[in-house]
Amino acid sequence: MKSNHFLWFAGSALSVLGSASAAWAQQPEEPREKDIIVTGSRIQRQGFDAPTPTTVIGVAELRQGDRPSLAQALNDIPQFRPTLTPETTTGNTTAAASPADLRGLTSVRTLTLLNGYRFTGSADLNAVPQNVIKRVDVVTGGASAAWGSGAVAGVVNVILDDEMIGWKMGATTGISSRGDGHRYGGDIAWGTKFAEGRGHFMIAGEYQDNKGAFDRRSRPSLNSGLFQRADGQLVLAEDVNFTILNRGGSILRLNATPYNLSFNPDGSVGALPLGSQTNGQLTIGGGGQNVYDYVSVSTPYERTNIFSRVSYDLTDNLNLWINGSYNRMTARFGFFPETPISVIMPDNAFLTATAKSQLAAAGVSGPFILGRILDDVGPDGLLTFGYTRRNLEGAIGLDGTFGEGWNYRAYYDHGELRNAQSLSNQRITANFNKAIDSVLVGGSPVCRVNADANPANNDAACVPIDILGNGKITDAGRAYAFGTGAATTTTKLDTTGFSLSGQPFSTWAGPIDIALGADLRWEEFVTNKIDALSAARALGTLNYAATNGGFSVREFFGEINVPLLDIEHTAKLEVNGAARYSDYSTSGGIWTWKAGGTLRIVDDFLFRAVYSRDIRSPSINEYFLGRGTNIGNVQDPFNNNSLALNVVSYTGGNRDLDPEISHTLTLGGSYSPHYIPGLRLSVDYYTIKIDDVIVTLAPQDVLNLCAAEAAGDNLCGGLIERDANGGLVSVLRTFRNLAQYKTKGLDIEASYQMPLGAGKVSVRALATHVMELLIDDGVRTTDRAGIVGGETTFSTPKWRATGTVGYDDDNFGADLRARYVSGGKYTFQVGPNGQLPLNNDISSRTYFDLGVRFKVGNFTVFGNVNNLFDRDPPMSQYTSINYDVMGRYFSGGVRLNF
Repeated sequence: MKSNHFLWFAGSALSVLGSASAAWAQQPEEPREKDIIVTGSRIQRQGFDAPTPTTVIGVAELRQGDRPSLAQALNDIPQFRPTLTPETTTGNTTAAASPADLRGLTSVRTLTLLNGYRFTGSADLNAVPQNVIKRVDVVTGGASAAWGSGAVAGVVNVILDDEMIGWKMGATTGISSRGDGHRYGGDIAWGTKFAEGRGHFMIAGEYQDNKGAFDRRSRPSLNSGLFQRADGQLVLAEDVNFTILNRGGSILRLNATPYNLSFNPDGSVGALPLGSQTNGQLTIGGGGQNVYDYVSVSTPYERTNIFSRVSYDLTDNLNLWINGSYNRMTARFGFFPETPISVIMPDNAFLTATAKSQLAAAGVSGPFILGRILDDVGPDGLLTFGYTRRNLEGAIGLDGTFGEGWNYRAYYDHGELRNAQSLSNQRITANFNKAIDSVLVGGSPVCRVNADANPANNDAACVPIDILGNGKITDAGRAYAFGTGAATTTTKLDTTGFSLSGQPFSTWAGPIDIALGADLRWEEFVTNKIDALSAARALGTLNYAATNGGFSVREFFGEINVPLLDIEHTAKLEVNGAARYSDYSTSGGIWTWKAGGTLRIVDDFLFRAVYSRDIRSPSINEYFLGRGTNIGNVQDPFNNNSLALNVVSYTGGNRDLDPEISHTLTLGGSYSPHYIPGLRLSVDYYTIKIDDVIVTLAPQDVLNLCAAEAAGDNLCGGLIERDANGGLVSVLRTFRNLAQYKTKGLDIEASYQMPLGAGKVSVRALATHVMELLIDDGVRTTDRAGIVGGETTFSTPKWRATGTVGYDDDNFGADLRARYVSGGKYTFQVGPNGQLPLNNDISSRTYFDLGVRFKVGNFTVFGNVNNLFDRDPPMSQYTSINYDVMGRYFSGGVRLNF
C-alpha cells in the first residue's frame, strides 16, 4: 500500500466528519476542553491551543487495544516508535523494558515525567500502574527550556488521577491465535476523602504474568534475511540458515570454508542438509539452523505494581502531597545459543571409528574446524537470561496559590532502581577450550592438558566434553566448562524543584503569563557486585563490567507569554519565550531556549511557530561505563588493508563528553470551526537537527576514519596501539561526540464527536509523515526514512497513521481502530556488485483492532482482538520494530467501578 492509500484513508475519515456536521449543527456547543489543561510548556494551555504541539491521550484511548503496559499503548500513536518492547528486545538485556521513544530518535531523547517531575520509572513505563492514569500529554517538539535535558524529541507527561474516589477492580487475560503469548493479570484501586474533605488517600495495585511467545515457525517471515548469491547479488529470502554452524556441528576446513558435512546427534557424520541455494556460509532452506531460530517472538515477564498517594489541604490555598510506589519486574528465559568455532584434532577422544572412516571417505584428514550451535547445555539448553528489576520511589510536595491567580509548587523525589541480572550457560572460554580437546588414555577420555608430560600444564579439574553431535554434554562437563555471569546495579535519582507561575500585569491585549523556577538533580549509578568470572573476563559471550559514577545539575528557568493583539472574534496574537541555564558537575554550564508565538484568526484558526535550542546531557553509562574487551579481525588501512588477526578493541565511558545540542523548528496550526462544534484539526511541520551526537564506533570504522584523516588528528590520538614491529594490537572505541542526526516531517490530527441514539460516536485520526531521517553516524550519512527492515538501526516508515471510530452509551461500547504503517525498502546495504537487494521493497501493512464493551450496572465486560485479520509481518531475520509480529491476539476481562 502506497502513501496514496493513506491519503484515501484520511480523506474517508474527514468525509465522515463532514457528513456528520449537519447533525452537530443542531446540537448546543460544548466547552472546548476547558477542564483539560495540558503541560506543553510551563505556561498552561489547552491541547489544540498550545504554542508547542501537544497531543492529549485520555483513558479511553489508552485502553484501546488492551495493551499490557502504558508504553505499549503509546506505541500505537504514530509519533512513537516501539524501539524497546517485549516483541523487539527478545535477545537483549533490556528485555521487556518499555520506555517511550518519540520520533524514533531513541528513548534517551524523550523526556518522560510523572505529574510534571522526573522519576526513575521513566526508563520503563511498566513502573506506572495503568489504573491510576488520568491522561498522557505528549509534547511533540523540543522542550528542554521548559523541562530540561533529554526533551530533544519531546516530552511525555503522565498525569495521575489524583482525586479518584471509590473502587476500581479489573481482571484481564489474553492469548494469541497460535496458542502462545498467554497473559493474565488483575488490578485494584481505592480512593477516598477524609478530614471533612480536606484530605485524600489513594492506593492501587496491579499484577501481570505474561508467559511470552516462542513459536517463530508459526509466524511467516520471521526466519528470513539477506542472502548473497554466488554472483554477488543480495536477495531477501525465507529460512536463511548457516552452513558453518549446526546443532550437531558443521565440519569446516581450516580456512573456515564448509565441507558440507555435519555430525548427526549420535556422533556419526552425514551430509549437511543444504537448501535450494547455497553460497559460502549461508543456504536457503534445507535442514540447517540459524541462531535466530531460537529467539522468542515476545519475551515473558512477571510484573507487580503498588502505588499510593495522600494529600491534605493545610490551608485553603496550600496542599501537601506524598506519593510512594513499588514496581518489580522479573523473568527467566532462553536467550539464544552460543556458537563456538573450535579446532578438533584427529585424535579427539569422542571421534568414533565410524566417524573417522566417514571423514576419511569424504577427504577430511588432519585437524578440522567445528562450527557448533550449543543448544544442549544442560536442561536449559541455550544461554539463559534472568533478571529482577525493583524500583522504589517516593515524592513529597507542596502545591499552593496566593494573590490573584498565582500558583507555586515545590517537590522532592527520590527513586532507586535495583537491577539484578544474569546470563547462564556461557562458555568459560579457557575451560571450554581445554574440555573439548580430549584424547583417549587407557581407553578413557582425558583432557589433553592432563595427558601432557609436563605436569605444569595439567588442570586436575578438567572434564572432557563431547560436542561432536548433540545432547552429550554431561553434568560434570557442564559444571566445568560453563558458567554464569551476573551483576547487580542500582540507579539512583534525587530531584527537587520549585516553580512559580502567574500573571503579574496586563498589556493592552491582555494579561502576561510568566513562569520561573529552579531544579536540582543528582543521578548516580552503582555496581553493587559482579561475578568473579566476569571480573576475570573469562566468559565467552557477556562479561559484566563494573560501572560507577554520577553527576549533579543545577538549573534555573523562566518562561513568558505576552499578548500583543486581541481583537474580539477577529485576531489574537501572543508571543512566547523560555530560557534555562543548566550547570552540570561534569560538563559545566549550558543554555537552552525557545521562542515562538500563536496567532488566532476569527476564533477558528490557530497558527503557531516555535524555534528551540535543546540539549541531551550524556548519560552515566556514556560517562562512566566500565571498560569492555572484544577480540576480532580487522583490515589495517595503514598497511594496504592487510588482515590483522585477534585485534583487541576496548569500549567504555568517556568523561570528556559534551552534551548533544539540538535545534528544532515547528510550524503549524489548528482549525476548530465554530459551525461544527467539537471538530478539531491540526497540522504541524517539524525539523530537528542534533549535533555532537554521542556514539561508539566499530573497530574497523575507527581505523578507516583515522586513515582518512591527517596524522595527529584529535580523533586518532591514542586510539590505536601497535607493537614494536608495527603490528596492530588494539583499538580504543569509547563513546565520542561524533555524529549528527537530522529529521523532518508532518504531524496530523483530527477529532470529532457526534450524538447517535442514546450515545455518541467518536472519531479520531492521527498521522505522522517522516520526510527524512538523516543519520550521520560519524562514518557515513544515510536517510533512514523509508528504510523499514528490522535489522536497520533507526529504521523508520515514512507514514504511520491511526484512525478510530467508536460508539458508547450507558449499556454498550465498541471501537474499530485501523493502524497503518507504510512500506519502504528493507535495507540500504548493497552487495559486492554495488546493488541493493533484488526484492528490497516491503509493502505496507494495515491492522484492524476491534474492541467491544458490555455494561451492566457497575460491571463492564470487555473483549478485544488486535490484528483482526492476522496480517503477516514482512520478511525479517529476527524481529520487526515497525510491524506486528504476534499476529492475531485475543484478550478480554471484566472491570468493576463503584
